Amino acid sequence: MIGIFDSGVGGMTVARAIEQLCPDLPLVYFGDIARTPYGSKSPETLVRYAQNNVDFLLAQGARLIVIACNSAASTATDALQQYCTVPVLDVITPAVVKAAEVSKTGRIGVIGTRATVRSRIYSERITALRPEARVFSAACPLLVPLVEEGWLNRRETKMILRRYLHPLRRQQVDTLVLGCTHYPLLKQLIGPRIGSRVKLIDSSVVMAGQVRDFLVAHPDLRKRLQNTTVTENRFYVSDCTDIVEETAARIFGRPIKLQTVEL
Repeated sequence: MIGIFDSGVGGMTVARAIEQLCPDLPLVYFGDIARTPYGSKSPETLVRYAQNNVDFLLAQGARLIVIACNSAASTATDALQQYCTVPVLDVITPAVVKAAEVSKTGRIGVIGTRATVRSRIYSERITALRPEARVFSAACPLLVPLVEEGWLNRRETKMILRRYLHPLRRQQVDTLVLGCTHYPLLKQLIGPRIGSRVKLIDSSVVMAGQVRDFLVAHPDLRKRLQNTTVTENRFYVSDCTDIVEETAARIFGRPIKLQTVEL
């Protein structure tokens, strides 16, 4: 199985994109809703949470781990790759490659949690690929709670987005990385407020493409993922509310059975 984890419901955008690109491969998802948001946590705490999550996914039969959380990926990827005996892919790498590739002016914006922005991982990796690039980052700590509360089209959310995005508009970025897997749920609000000419990099879409390409390059692993008695995708959370269930159904376009577990 493909194991995917996130701090909450946002990583379900990654799970949905992988499901669409690799429909023959079962996946197991864990959303750590009880401990969200991850963006305000210390690096040490993020590594510990990430290891907890991976242990759970491996116990469910995961043979490939996808870190669908930018905060965890920015801090814990190296630790997890040393910790795990299975491959670990992170959501940041494909977004970096795509942003560096599509930007015409090299002026690239990144929005993310405080932990992601504090790590400077996007700016360092983008400029490693394009030394002339200018990367402008903005921490958006209120967006994850708003998504988790289901405030996807509220006036307050629109006002907060306008304030967060205004400095990036002033920098005339031509590409904007949605550096959190919760943010694709706000794409319809982000687009008009950053400008129609700005290319949005949806980390869920590019992450799914990386998984597909990785498995094409590793056909033996793909066979092992296919050779399983599990026929249905599984979705686990550390806490569940009606809003979480509604958001999951909105992401997948169908009701999703969420099983609550305690790590």
